[in-house]
Amino acid sequence: MLGPTKEGARVMSAVGSSTKEVKQRRGPAYRIVTDRLVVRCWDPTDASKLKSAIDMSIDHLRPWMPWATLDMLPLEARVAWIRTCRGEFDLDRNYIYGVFNKDESEVIGGTGLHARQSPEAREIGYWISKAHVGHGYATEVSAALTKVAFEIDGMKRVEIHCAVDNAKSAAIPKKLGFEREAILKQRGLLVDEIATDSMIWTLFKESYPGSMPQRANIKAYDVVGKQIL
Repeated sequence: MLGPTKEGARVMSAVGSSTKEVKQRRGPAYRIVTDRLVVRCWDPTDASKLKSAIDMSIDHLRPWMPWATLDMLPLEARVAWIRTCRGEFDLDRNYIYGVFNKDESEVIGGTGLHARQSPEAREIGYWISKAHVGHGYATEVSAALTKVAFEIDGMKRVEIHCAVDNAKSAAIPKKLGFEREAILKQRGLLVDEIATDSMIWTLFKESYPGSMPQRANIKAYDVVGKQIL
């Protein structure tokens, strides 16, 4: 029997190497369970719950979230957005999550571990629906995602960006032990594309041990439901 050609051997070697990398990788985390919440990858069946949460929170979200327009987008648009998010998640391009109550009957908000800074960093974003503000959910979610970023994704730093006037949002990274690194002039966008100064908060890998996120009580699961943290 003839052996593989040089090209065939190269392909087989590449496949073997890729398979080895997949076996060694722990994440991404598709589902994260905290003390009070379930944080998981969006599914198209969540669209109606997402629409309800956003529609009732437009006035609450609009000052800080440029995507929160006054228009109530139709259900089909929410489904399309979720499908895009899921595709980027599966392709390891970006990790956007829904935040749910424990039985997943209601959308509490949304969050993300965004891979847009560098291959060694994640940026956390978050929003909480108007009906659920004031309960510390954004802090709980951000602590959980910070732990995932360091312990599953192996990041060297985690960032949180927020408008300088958004005091409630800025209080979250401060509480979690993040360091305010800088204020960047006119780097953020608010509604109607109005530029705003943006605060950059960072937690580095060296400062993670002993931090509030490190102490967070969470469980994390991969795409097939295997516990990875």
